[in-house]
Amino acid sequence: MIHYHKKVFRPVQNSENGETNEQTLFYYEQEGNILTASYAGGAIVKGQLIGLVDTDGTIEMRYQQINQSGQLMTGKCVSKPEILKNGKIRLHEDWEWTSGDHSKGQSIIEEV
Repeated sequence: MIHYHKKVFRPVQNSENGETNEQTLFYYEQEGNILTASYAGGAIVKGQLIGLVDTDGTIEMRYQQINQSGQLMTGKCVSKPEILKNGKIRLHEDWEWTSGDHSKGQSIIEEV
């Protein structure tokens, strides 16, 4: 089972309608199969997420964040892991805003 405790991730790719970028850092914590993270940077002033990790390392999560425009945004995401040759984790994410325009997108984040 993949364990995300104390790992830091940075976006390397995001859809145009996303708010995270390479300046955003995600700090993951995990207890059992419960995952939490705080994040900030770029267009994000402060963000938090909570999720569940299944046996293959896939994460189902919900997130909330305040952007530089002062908007509170919320969404849901499924992240599927890939282990890179250097042993680091890359997460392939399919997400959807549950606020704003309710659009969908895809992103990739990698362990720093």
